[in-house]
Amino acid sequence: MKPACSYAATHAASLADPAGFWTAQAAHLHWDKKPTEPLSQDANGFYRWFKGGELNTSFLCLDWQVEQGRAHQPALIYDSPVTHTQRTYTYAELLDLTARLAGGLRALGVEMGDRVLIYMPNMPEAVVAMLACARLGAVHSVVFGGFAPHELAVRIDDARPRVIICASGGMEFDRVIPYKPLVEEALAKATFQPDHVVVCQRDFVTAEMQPGRDLDYQELLRAAPVPAVSLPATHPLYILYTSGTTGRPKGVVRDHGGHAVALFFSMKTVYDLAPGEVIFSASDIGWAVGHSYIVYGPLLRGCTSVLFEGKPVRTPDAGTFWRIVAQYRVNAMFTAPTAIRAIKKEDPEGLLAKKCDLSSLRHLFLAGERCDPATYAWAGHLLGVPVVDHWWQTESGWPMLATLAGLEEMPAPRAGSAGHPVPGYDVHILDEAGQPVPAGTTGLVAVKLPLPPGCFPTLWNDDVRFREAYLSAYPGYYLSGDGGYRDDDGYTYIMGRVDDVINVAGHRLSTGEIEEILAAHPAVAECAVLGIADQLRGQVPVGLVVLKDGQTIGEEQLEKDLVANVRAQIGALACFRAALVVKRLPKTRSGKILRKTMRQLADGEDFTLPATIDDPLILDEIRADLQRRGLGLAFTAKASA
Repeated sequence: MKPACSYAATHAASLADPAGFWTAQAAHLHWDKKPTEPLSQDANGFYRWFKGGELNTSFLCLDWQVEQGRAHQPALIYDSPVTHTQRTYTYAELLDLTARLAGGLRALGVEMGDRVLIYMPNMPEAVVAMLACARLGAVHSVVFGGFAPHELAVRIDDARPRVIICASGGMEFDRVIPYKPLVEEALAKATFQPDHVVVCQRDFVTAEMQPGRDLDYQELLRAAPVPAVSLPATHPLYILYTSGTTGRPKGVVRDHGGHAVALFFSMKTVYDLAPGEVIFSASDIGWAVGHSYIVYGPLLRGCTSVLFEGKPVRTPDAGTFWRIVAQYRVNAMFTAPTAIRAIKKEDPEGLLAKKCDLSSLRHLFLAGERCDPATYAWAGHLLGVPVVDHWWQTESGWPMLATLAGLEEMPAPRAGSAGHPVPGYDVHILDEAGQPVPAGTTGLVAVKLPLPPGCFPTLWNDDVRFREAYLSAYPGYYLSGDGGYRDDDGYTYIMGRVDDVINVAGHRLSTGEIEEILAAHPAVAECAVLGIADQLRGQVPVGLVVLKDGQTIGEEQLEKDLVANVRAQIGALACFRAALVVKRLPKTRSGKILRKTMRQLADGEDFTLPATIDDPLILDEIRADLQRRGLGLAFTAKASA
């Protein structure tokens, strides 16, 4: 049930007295020792929350829930169509597994402050490993299963884990990916070496074990259970490395106290979920969404979380998500817009969804990249529930902009907008000089300090980089790196990374704005717009479009339609004249389209292949498509030569 307070009053209170507001929210949780300083600054001048307080996130997620009578309630539902496995874990079962694995890790010498690197796909043993680390006060760093050995190696050298926990392998569609060889290659490249590698063997792939160093995950579970360690609120819970890093990665740090308070607040206020209700977050535990809304947020709130191992399509079809919603009576679903576009491409009429009983679903939440209005409208029409496009980042750990389902008098969602600032966030749109811009004008999205609880207090072992990357551009603000604008009604629109703004003969245009127009065409499933170099105009936009399944429109006719639509809605100044039909778009494993990489490819620039790319071979296809049309300086220069 929604609290009897309005959005406007709640948001205003959070900014007027941050310490008082968040102290009241913290009172909803169990503290071993209550904080003495709700909001303070450390020696670097960085803000910290709940100094002097002590608690433990694993205790709050498990022991506390059992104490409140949820021992036999489902905590985690594991659904893996790729391995044909379904299993439900109650809070009591999850607590027992976690306490015993924590005992096994302690027997290996893992103590408070040690790091443990987890390299596993979406499987229950990974969730248990995260919670077991939190129980001991060890700092976990989850690395997306199947990540390239070089990237894994740099994370090992940065986090310096005492133990690595890995699965023997993962499965995507019908392809088995052995993980242990990737771990061995990473360790051969890394300078730092862990004491032990703990391997969770899976039925479909067996990892070779190195005697003396390697241990079986199941062996650790034979240890006696251990209680949760009482930890300072400012003690780090985990390190999560940002995607697409080059050189030394940026390790985002999350602390126990602020993180727990923020996620508990968000579960009831942003997502309107009560204890016992079901959330399905179709993400990976290697990403921020997986940390916050598969594992910690739902368990802190006493909800049931669906852990899904698979893809939105081809496991086995585009109806997988709807089957999960119906089977487990899901109340809130969270995924990326790219997943909805993939489903829309293969089932444009939504016939598979119409076969399922989706009456339990109250909201569909989208994040990870901007949701184009066409996808927003398609999902809303199909599901008949509010679609909430909201905005946050790995650095924030929870939403900064949203339509808050749990508050009264909240303005309704609006297509193309990520909503309004969440309580605790003072969001501004600034120009390059750091001054506010008028409504309707695109600028840089920045958040006034202090950031609320749950946001990263710094980077792992790199306070200097933290200040330079996020705080130095505009003193007193956190610079998000995204561009956007606010309309006359106060809705905020995130238009993508700042480097997704292109300059066409002096006109600054958002690629996101052009993508909206392309995506509205009935034949288009998804698209990306690149601002590629042009000798006359500096840059010109080029559209790459993927057709819906069953569409037969020719590329020439589609290009004419799209060029006309852009000209009608933006004008000739956009200089949009080229649209290519491509089979697929290169993306990160979290679903973000690699626009910058494609632009660099077209411009003939050197670029580092993003570590998070889902399939590097897609770039070869894009290169061939651009070359076929002679688009980009890299290809026009070759042609003239």
